[in-house]
Amino acid sequence: MTEKTCAACDCQLDANPIRVKVGGKTVEVCCEECAIALNEAGASVAGAGNGEA
Repeated sequence: MTEKTCAACDCQLDANPIRVKVGGKTVEVCCEECAIALNEAGASVAGAGNGEA
């Protein structure tokens, strides 16, 4: 059986992971701290593409 891991830190997920939507894709993380980190990373990546010609 494959173990599910946190999308941010690769820690093993428990029975109640936090689901976060990043770039139109839903991922699971282990804690609120990882959820915030992914949201911040997703926002910075999305904002980086706006200045291109």
